[in-house]
Amino acid sequence: MKGRGVPIERLRSTSSLRALVAIFALSAGCGRPAPPENARDEPREKPYFTSTVDTDRIADADSEPGNWMTVGRTYREQYYSPLDDIDRESVDQLGLAWTFDLDTNRGQEATPLVVDGTMYLVTAWNKVKALDARTGDLLWAFDPEVDRAVGALTCCDVVSRGLSIYQGRVFVATLDGRLLAVDAVTGEVLWEVLTVEPGAGYNITGAPRAAKGKVFIGNGGADNGLRGYVSAYDVDTGELVWRFYTVPGDPTDGQESPILERAAETWSGEYWKTGTGGTAWDAIVYDPELDQLYIGVGNGGPWDPSQRSPEGGDNLFLASIVAVEPDTGEYLWHYQQVPADAWDYAATQPIVLADLEIEGRTRKVLMQAPKNGFFYVIDRRTGELISAETIVPINWAEPELDADGRPVVRPEARYWETGQPFLGSPGPAGAHNWLPMAYHPEIGLAYIPVTISPMVYAGLQTEGDTSTRGGIGLADLPGFRAVDEALHERVLAMNRGFLLAWDPVRQQEVWRVEHSTAVNGGTLVTGGHLVFQGEANGEFAAFDAETGEKRWAFASHGGIVAAPATYRVDGEQYVALLQGWGGGFAIASGEESRLSGPKRNISRVLAFKLGGEGTLPEPPPFPELDPPPPVGSAAQIETGRIVYASQCARCHGGNAVGATNMPPDLRASPSIYGREVFASIVHGGSRSDNGMPDFEGVLSDEFVEAIRAYVIDRANAAIGRAARGSLASDRRSPG
Repeated sequence: MKGRGVPIERLRSTSSLRALVAIFALSAGCGRPAPPENARDEPREKPYFTSTVDTDRIADADSEPGNWMTVGRTYREQYYSPLDDIDRESVDQLGLAWTFDLDTNRGQEATPLVVDGTMYLVTAWNKVKALDARTGDLLWAFDPEVDRAVGALTCCDVVSRGLSIYQGRVFVATLDGRLLAVDAVTGEVLWEVLTVEPGAGYNITGAPRAAKGKVFIGNGGADNGLRGYVSAYDVDTGELVWRFYTVPGDPTDGQESPILERAAETWSGEYWKTGTGGTAWDAIVYDPELDQLYIGVGNGGPWDPSQRSPEGGDNLFLASIVAVEPDTGEYLWHYQQVPADAWDYAATQPIVLADLEIEGRTRKVLMQAPKNGFFYVIDRRTGELISAETIVPINWAEPELDADGRPVVRPEARYWETGQPFLGSPGPAGAHNWLPMAYHPEIGLAYIPVTISPMVYAGLQTEGDTSTRGGIGLADLPGFRAVDEALHERVLAMNRGFLLAWDPVRQQEVWRVEHSTAVNGGTLVTGGHLVFQGEANGEFAAFDAETGEKRWAFASHGGIVAAPATYRVDGEQYVALLQGWGGGFAIASGEESRLSGPKRNISRVLAFKLGGEGTLPEPPPFPELDPPPPVGSAAQIETGRIVYASQCARCHGGNAVGATNMPPDLRASPSIYGREVFASIVHGGSRSDNGMPDFEGVLSDEFVEAIRAYVIDRANAAIGRAARGSLASDRRSPG
């Protein structure tokens, strides 16, 4: 069912209605019936069915640790489970229990939910599946039939970061901006609503959150200059309850609230025409203790602040955490991390709630390690900054904030004022991005997947410059447009990633584990004092939560970015995750992502338990680079380079270097052999079912052939460079 109305009438089949009636009758009629046999091994005093997952049950999630009912397991989103059957002593017995192959070989970023013995997961293209959590058997599947052309408008792969389960419904948000309620028993659509303006370029990759009878959802599209907001919908009907805009709109129309009138004073020029950004594309966290909703607000769009707000200003609420009333959307407080953001330093990264003993008293805090390189501890009652320290070396600002909690930006980082390129660290991938970090409330440490991947920032040299990538308002430089080979090599050499254990009270590093690639998987920490994390190289490992010692590892053959979950069914603890290499860094950064070799995308669910004896099939080989002879003139290749950077790099990799098998590395694609075949894909839409849109009307015939000439040139250059041994990422045989 693909609706476009607001809202669409709920649909129920006769069979699904009977099933739900039976469940609700048990819940309401005869006291406290026993839970289903496969629900859990811990006895409970109230009925436990998916239909009873509500605000109170999620708030009390620690009383049933065998389930994983919401993003991060509880409303605190700590990615911590008290389960300890698998611990430092027993983890060496951990083995593969079952697998489930997915039908979308694109990036998989979601953590599965498990309720009463059923696993719910969402894959690339927003396909939803329910599995038996003990065996991996498919119970039902739902495909929202997302138009594959939407992938070209999405910043960072056709991914989804999760689902929400509430009152018998599974909520899924789609790339094309819809929010759907699906029957948790049957997989049938109950209602559907379009949350964004159709055709504007919005997308949704984040997970919905549900509480207090409402489901909350944001959107992406800041890089397209779109105005961000968060919406709350009634879980029963799909009706819009409230909408909070994160940045001001056209003042001639009047702002939607008094706080936006105040925010508008921090913007200048005709910002509503040139673009604002501030989309809330990931973190939206409900706090049942304080009855507040925390929103992580994204970057500015365009990135260059002189284009969106030429006379300066802080540009509220870009790169901020904003607290609102969950019932009404009324503003409560905010803390802005990066005034006038100019480096894609979004504050949309995971927000973790905790109680910390700080200077002799318990503080209710939220913690965040956003892109900008700092780790923030904030009083979540008031928004007061408690502390902030850098988790990586930074060069865009001084490592200490000023007395008002504002960053002290270094002069050379103001590239729009200096007119000079700035090699900034962190780059837009962030010191920490969307990848879930975990927090162990007993040990008191946060476990952060850290990235160091700098980028050169430079303002546009001429008005109307066509080299911009995706509307970010910057010149395309390494790794999207390597104008200086020596500088590009320097950027590549700086790339690295590691797992960091961080003490949020002392604001200091405790231990780290170095990885082979800058971006790796999200984390899970358990009562067994283990930190689980997957890596880009396909290894899924368990580390000692106190020391960082590697205690166990499994070779999965495919890159991993998603965070795991753990649950217990029939007396056995499982650890499960979605495998599938993808995301913005994976598909767009090219050589940076490929420094330790190309990464396979083998999309499947992996579930482990003590004594598991499953095995995986051998992975298929990567295609070798075997290009045709060079074609086209030097001028044509240069044209292809510029057009590729603006139209192709975000999916096929910077500088025509693909880091994974899907989307394909065009240098190894047979399509580059024939002009007609290549044109049939780019103009004819022959691969549209795989997510490759038709660029007819966007790219001329001359541009399409110029792109092909450029890709062939890059493939032949890679073979030559590999022969000279200059770059490990340019090996003739990527396998």
